[in-house]
Amino acid sequence: MICMLPAFLIFGGGKEEPVLKKLSVCVLFGGVSPEHEVSLRSAESVLNRLDKDKYHIFPVGITKDGDWILFGGKDYGMLPAGTWQNCEENRRAAISPVRGQGLLSFENDCVVRERIDVVFPVMHGENCEDGAIQGLLQIAGIPYVGPHVAASAACMDKSITKLIADAAGVRQAAWQLVTRESFARSRESVLSAIEARFAYPVFVKPAGTGSSVGVAKAKDRAALETAVEAALKYDRKVLVEEFILGQEVEVAVLGNDNPFASVCGEIDSGADFYDYDAKYITDTSVSYIPARIPEDVAETVRDTAVKVYKAIGCQGLSRVDFFVTWQENRVVFNEINTIPGFTSISMYPKLFGASGVPYSQLIDQLLKLALEASK
Repeated sequence: MICMLPAFLIFGGGKEEPVLKKLSVCVLFGGVSPEHEVSLRSAESVLNRLDKDKYHIFPVGITKDGDWILFGGKDYGMLPAGTWQNCEENRRAAISPVRGQGLLSFENDCVVRERIDVVFPVMHGENCEDGAIQGLLQIAGIPYVGPHVAASAACMDKSITKLIADAAGVRQAAWQLVTRESFARSRESVLSAIEARFAYPVFVKPAGTGSSVGVAKAKDRAALETAVEAALKYDRKVLVEEFILGQEVEVAVLGNDNPFASVCGEIDSGADFYDYDAKYITDTSVSYIPARIPEDVAETVRDTAVKVYKAIGCQGLSRVDFFVTWQENRVVFNEINTIPGFTSISMYPKLFGASGVPYSQLIDQLLKLALEASK
């Protein structure tokens, strides 16, 4: 027998009492994604900063195998430690696509139904910020933080992002698309076409990954071939881009119909480029907030970030990345990230912190924007 416990009831002392009128927030983390571990770090930071006096919090993790678990522990440090799945208080869970069902968790023979007012998907990469989770939440009728399905999918596929940026008249690095099929059919002709168009070094990127997963800098033909092979393991489409000599500058954008940009930040990776290790593992990168660029250039970066954000149809939040060339201070669009890192050292919260919006207030604002966007 299965018993359904409605979300609006708490059982204790033999009496039914209404739940305190807090906003019910589900924080999704993990996921079947190459960026699973990054998500665990981001979620720890978000969960530790959610105001428990304002919100009823439901932390739901998705394992690498795709199992959904309502985390029952109190120590969010278990997430990045990788021990969260072993908590005895955990329950299997799922978000129902049926409107009004909300979050379902399973305990013995009972199904517990929790009303969810808003979801914060603190998840990165494939199956997480590419429109997949957003589509489920859209069908379920649950408001969520971040861009909706179409914008999420467009931003996750770098080739589509670049087509939209081109159409909007935004300057970006020259690029060439390589598909798994074309590379398998005629490897030599693909490599020759790239060499005919670009001088070395070039950057090679899977079209659909974030956190610099699968990204490589190729300085000769052998390295190019190896980099394309490696990138195609992550995605059937790969971008090859010209090398831009300049500073790496990032800006955070917040808002729905009237978005605004933070102060600019600059990344000095201390490595050949700002790769996955430099972002999350080694201690070589240094950030500068504000970025070491002239104010008029910083203003161009902020304006261009909002332009890209609007052209793609984003809402809620995104981090937009640029290069500023050394000699001419030209602003060159690089990428947009719709669910940027939210770790304690991530640029998105740091940039808004420097703009006068502390981390906890930033979360409050994102949840508010999610609710507004659903109306």
